[in-house]
Amino acid sequence: MKKYTKIGIGNTWFVRTEIEHDDGSESEMKGFIKPFKMKSAYIRVWLGMNVMIIDSKEGMKFSKKDRRKFKLMIGFSGL
Repeated sequence: MKKYTKIGIGNTWFVRTEIEHDDGSESEMKGFIKPFKMKSAYIRVWLGMNVMIIDSKEGMKFSKKDRRKFKLMIGFSGL
């Protein structure tokens, strides 16, 4: 199981936690869910169809999405 806590604009809630279960399913909840053991921190900027992610563990990544959005957030991934 992995947890992703995201703070910022562009999502359903300003602070939300997304849980990725071992079977591949996902669930999201409003707020910060404990316990949380942080593995990395990242900044995500989604402008139009382009996404830039600066991750403390994986470095800088760019990707394209198939829909237009604006998101600006700080996130934390862990267990």
